[in-house]
Amino acid sequence: MSNQSITYLVGAALAVVGLAAFCALVFVPAVTAYRRPLERAAVVVLSVYVLAALVGIGVLAGALVVLEWPRVF
Repeated sequence: MSNQSITYLVGAALAVVGLAAFCALVFVPAVTAYRRPLERAAVVVLSVYVLAALVGIGVLAGALVVLEWPRVF
């Protein structure tokens, strides 16, 4: 197994663990807090919005690390 394959495997595993943590800690409690279908639909939309914002912040932080790594070290 090459180093690149290991990197992809670790990245995929972390993505799965992160998505599972988001679902367990944010999505499920938010959905179960409401009973009406319209409220649950709104919670799903807002939870996906929060997930997209968190992924965007992660991508920006990762890009910053990649771009600034040679200057710092």
